[in-house]
Amino acid sequence: MATVGQFTISKTTDDAKIAACARLMSESDPWVTYEMDYDYCLKAFEGSFREIYLLENESGMVGFAILQILGTFKGYVQTLCVAENQRGKGFGKQLLGFCENRILKISPNIFICVSSFNEGALKLYEEFGFKRVGDLKDFLKEGFTEILLRKTAGPIIGYSGQAVDTRPSH
Repeated sequence: MATVGQFTISKTTDDAKIAACARLMSESDPWVTYEMDYDYCLKAFEGSFREIYLLENESGMVGFAILQILGTFKGYVQTLCVAENQRGKGFGKQLLGFCENRILKISPNIFICVSSFNEGALKLYEEFGFKRVGDLKDFLKEGFTEILLRKTAGPIIGYSGQAVDTRPSH
């Protein structure tokens, strides 16, 4: 568990908390735009290569992240979700910063996809130093484009697996 300001970020495997995450996901964009219902969103939490982290404050869960931490594409932020009524308050920055530190312990590369219409998330990722790798047209749904982004601390070969501060200086 990590304490960040007035918030905690903790790893979970609890089915009830995962169900709450899937509900939050299915009730907010971009998943609403993609017409992904609760059952569809719940499938995003399946698999042994995933770690699920909750961002909580005194009133409960504010958001969560799903990370892929093993396999060919380790270092992928599969899902970063903040409750719609909590967006724009810095929670996404807190959660993304945590994800970055976690991933840099195992990989020099951090990947994330963002829907082209999700301008707020794209702005956040670019502010964190992510660079566009390419566009994935019709990836999730016909007529929509996902933008693949990458942030790197160096090449895979020779990487020591230590957390490195790669945040842009302001």
